[in-house]
Amino acid sequence: MEKLTVGLEWFINPDHLPMMIGLEKGWFQDAGLKIEMVEPEEHFDAIDEMKAGKMDIAITEPLHLVEDRAAGEDVVGFARFLHTNGGVMYIKGKEINRPKDLIGKRIQYPGAPGLGGLAIVKTMVESDGGSCSIEDFIPVNNGFYHTEALEKDLADAATLIFKNFEVTEAKLKGLNVDYFALKDWGIPDFCQLIFITSSEILNSKKETLKKFVKIIRKAIDFIYENEEEAKRIYFDYTKTESNDELAIETANATIPCFTYDFSMSSDYYGQLQNWLKKTGKINEAIDPAKYWTNKLNL
Repeated sequence: MEKLTVGLEWFINPDHLPMMIGLEKGWFQDAGLKIEMVEPEEHFDAIDEMKAGKMDIAITEPLHLVEDRAAGEDVVGFARFLHTNGGVMYIKGKEINRPKDLIGKRIQYPGAPGLGGLAIVKTMVESDGGSCSIEDFIPVNNGFYHTEALEKDLADAATLIFKNFEVTEAKLKGLNVDYFALKDWGIPDFCQLIFITSSEILNSKKETLKKFVKIIRKAIDFIYENEEEAKRIYFDYTKTESNDELAIETANATIPCFTYDFSMSSDYYGQLQNWLKKTGKINEAIDPAKYWTNKLNL
């Protein structure tokens, strides 16, 4: 039995359902794999642990893969498994109707007052025909509690949000929210989750990782073909009460986001890293073939 430790990008949630199904159905065990999912203490800790050799695989977003690789870290992405929509969420009726209205507003995002969230809203404003500088926004840091920041009037808009989680959560709280999607306003769509590893692990455990990817694909097939059972597995695994409305609605919103296509193109990563360079998030663009491979998906 070969062990694979998987670092999650966040607390365990419906995004991780394919692994729960693989465990529940015994598919990993049948393939000679022992899978351990580990929640990070902080959002990006899983990636750091993977780089330190304490984890074999980590889940992240394409944005962070490019940033880490551009910073010289030994990381390689090998499979995409979830693609949602998302961007900047706001409460309707508060003088925000289009991206240009974000100028002068309080912007909630993790890492504030760093460049990340401000680069997103600045690009959106410019894509909407507006003109602004980073200093034209007020950064707010309420961690990853985007919905809470809007609910408590700590901020006027929040980024980066995923439609299947934060928008669902906000509406259940009775907030009249909407959002500006990244892809609609000049930003490469990085509202996706991918598996990454190191080049050393990729080379030494290639066949093991192929088995892992095959089971994730099989689990996604199962989710679409057996939705109610898949949700039951999620509630049982997480020991969630069956009447937990947020858990139910988040699971319902997440299931359509799992993708059959695990591959990603060099064109996509080229656009993403060009945007990151333009906004000052990375210094130089590099060949996407150095940090993304589709070979495990064949």
